[in-house]
Amino acid sequence: MKIFKLFKRKKPIYFSRGYIIYITLIFFAMVIIAQLFSLQVYQANALSAKGIINRMVNQTLLPERGVICDSEGNVLSRSVPAQEIYADPRTLTQLIDNHKYTKMSKDDIAKTVGNITGQDPKSILDKLNKDELWINIAYQVDIEKANEVHNLNIPGFGFVDESKRIYPLNSWAASVLGFVNQTGHGIGGVEAYYDKFLYGTLGQSSNEETSSRQLIPDAPSEVKAPHPGDNLTLTLNSAIQSLIEQQLIALETSTQAKSVTIVAMDPQTGRVLGMGTNPSFDPNNFGNTSPNNWINRSIGMNYEPGSTFKIVTGSGALEEKLISPDELFPDPGFIKIGGHTIMNWDYGMRPAGLTSFRKGMEQSSNVVLSQVGLRLGLVKFYRYLKNFGFGTKTGIDIAGEESGLIIPQDKVKDGDLATMSFGQSNLVTPIQLMMALCTVANGGTLFKPYVVDRITAPDGTVVQQNQPTKVRSVISAQTAAEMVNVMESVVTDGTGRLAEIPGINVAGKSGTAQEIDPITHTYSASDFVASFEAFAPAENPKIAVLVIANGPKGGEHEGGPLCSPTAKIIIQGALDALNVPSPSNIQNSVTISPSNAPVRPVLQPVVTPERQPLPSETVVPNLIGMNMRQAGEILSRSELHFNFIGSGLVSQQSLVGGKVVARGTLVDVTFASISPPP
Repeated sequence: MKIFKLFKRKKPIYFSRGYIIYITLIFFAMVIIAQLFSLQVYQANALSAKGIINRMVNQTLLPERGVICDSEGNVLSRSVPAQEIYADPRTLTQLIDNHKYTKMSKDDIAKTVGNITGQDPKSILDKLNKDELWINIAYQVDIEKANEVHNLNIPGFGFVDESKRIYPLNSWAASVLGFVNQTGHGIGGVEAYYDKFLYGTLGQSSNEETSSRQLIPDAPSEVKAPHPGDNLTLTLNSAIQSLIEQQLIALETSTQAKSVTIVAMDPQTGRVLGMGTNPSFDPNNFGNTSPNNWINRSIGMNYEPGSTFKIVTGSGALEEKLISPDELFPDPGFIKIGGHTIMNWDYGMRPAGLTSFRKGMEQSSNVVLSQVGLRLGLVKFYRYLKNFGFGTKTGIDIAGEESGLIIPQDKVKDGDLATMSFGQSNLVTPIQLMMALCTVANGGTLFKPYVVDRITAPDGTVVQQNQPTKVRSVISAQTAAEMVNVMESVVTDGTGRLAEIPGINVAGKSGTAQEIDPITHTYSASDFVASFEAFAPAENPKIAVLVIANGPKGGEHEGGPLCSPTAKIIIQGALDALNVPSPSNIQNSVTISPSNAPVRPVLQPVVTPERQPLPSETVVPNLIGMNMRQAGEILSRSELHFNFIGSGLVSQQSLVGGKVVARGTLVDVTFASISPPP
């Protein structure tokens, strides 16, 4: 019995479910404590830094773009602060539907914002109706207008700082300047060519913000300030450029041409003194104009130059001693070469017979120049063609230059060489032709043209000073002198008579080229390119001018009658602006009534404004007694447009000095020659 009790099974001990739960909870608690210990002790610094990074908001700071001035320091292009306005349409819709934060409807918002920014309210409303989190409302809004929108407290609207490029003189020299797009980079002109200098260096700001995008007070922040761009000083002379702007409009109006192009240059250096083309555009509102009008035709128009090219053929033949200025050539009015019948523009209008090279240039004879070109020969002709710079870009510092189009030498036949000799078949650009003209004018040296005189840092330090750059010697000084003498005869006795200036020796050459008919692909009988090139004083040129009227309408289409008067006006004004004296014993070609010029006008530049001008207004200066250069500089600084009439000193102005007018108002200025003192 005892043995039975000894082996009796003991009752088993079981863990209750409560023990299992307790152990599990203790385990997880230990894991959590360990994790918290790790996060708060071992990883504390790393996580704190990560949190700051997540709260940091980085913003790119745009630099201030450099200023562009003309040679007298007049501001042509500068940047001012502006703001981009954007919206969150989805949030705005929800708040309006819930009647929160605003009582305005989307229609009200669109109309109000549109009136402030000058936009179509419908386009704004269309944007606000989109189911998006971000959409642009307006770029480059003036600070004053942006503040008006900001004060409306429209929920979901935001603002970003940016800059806006302004051009105080509107379309003045627009083709040279180009414009700046919404990203702040240059498009066309010097704005694009020198963009890396003008743009500056981007900055960066880092600020710590809350989840609701509010700045955290005393939180760490970093700011790397942007570095402003460099400034450009152009070679453009304000008085000469203003004359060109005036004459572009006048010639376009009188000829009804498709386009008009004028270039003025210092032939001794390659400095561009003035350059313009019409139709043009206002860089302040470039989007309102066809992109075709953005083109600087002075460097970007390929065209057949016509008879203005004859100075190249003639110079090559004179240099090679193959002709002399007074050598006679048979000129019956037409010539047949290689299946081509070449006729003079005045065939049947003047007697046929022997004609000297000089007389052939005076009368712009295609027959004479064809014979000169054939005598020069294909190889030598092409050598001079390329040495004068045709077929390659000149390298001018303006974006958008074309290189022209020259027929490959191995494809040229005798008939082609003959027509090339008087400016057909090959395509050139106005700047190429201008550089060839300057080569003859300066004694035989081809220079690289340039329009930027210097680049300066914001502190005034000179970053780059451009200098005249000699490309090559093309002809001898003797050959150049012979050609200049021939070109003087063109003005005194030939097709350039309307460019003659009493007391000043002017050398020039007219040109008339037929355009290619786009349908028949042959020379048109009704579409022409009229042009005239000239420089003065011929013995020591200070100014060279090229005037081109593309597609003039009406009965007259010859370059001499159409374009030489324009060249004369610009040369006269330029010589005055450059302080080149005229002989005192020569009467000015502008007729002045006796009442206008018996007494020298008294110079009175100081005026008292009739009232305090508004920011958009300016005060008309008193110009009486000033010369053209002085008047042009002061009017440009006053941001006024002007129309110069006559030459000499200012005797009348259409708006009296002291009058307050809107910036950009046109002032007619009359100049009168002054009788020498008794």
